[in-house]
Amino acid sequence: MVAVGGAGAEGSNEGRGKMAEASVRFALVDINDILRTLPHRYPMLLIDRVIDIRTDYSGIGVKNVTYNEPAFLGHFPDRPVYPGVMMIEAMAQTAGVIGIKSVEGTEKPRAVYFLTIDKCKFRKPVMPGDTIEYHMRSIGRRKTMWWFHGDARVNGATVAEADVGAMLTD
Repeated sequence: MVAVGGAGAEGSNEGRGKMAEASVRFALVDINDILRTLPHRYPMLLIDRVIDIRTDYSGIGVKNVTYNEPAFLGHFPDRPVYPGVMMIEAMAQTAGVIGIKSVEGTEKPRAVYFLTIDKCKFRKPVMPGDTIEYHMRSIGRRKTMWWFHGDARVNGATVAEADVGAMLTD
């Protein structure tokens, strides 16, 4: 994990008239740090790394989709398509890493439970060989409950989106 204090657009002519981006707090959370942060394990750990966790509680989860994914045994053997529900779960896992890493003194919870899934849309199929980026940003928080908006993207195109809510428990 690398902690970075980034510079936004403030102080440059580029940023005038636009909101400055929040600075990067963690440039990279690798798989080893994810394992120390989330209670999930194979086959239900669905993200490989999280990048650019910012001070505004946003960040990007990354999943490299391979033909060896257990879901492809039955979804669908002749035309493998990565299940949309797994993308929504990966959004929640990305949000969990962002929330846990962003709050000082927060340790690995025993469990992370879904509270809500709203405004969920699946736009394009994801296939083996694709890399999914889960662009997550916080839209609310109350104690141990967090809500995030997520856009799953492959090569810059949105393939799924949803608002997800979760609760961290000790």
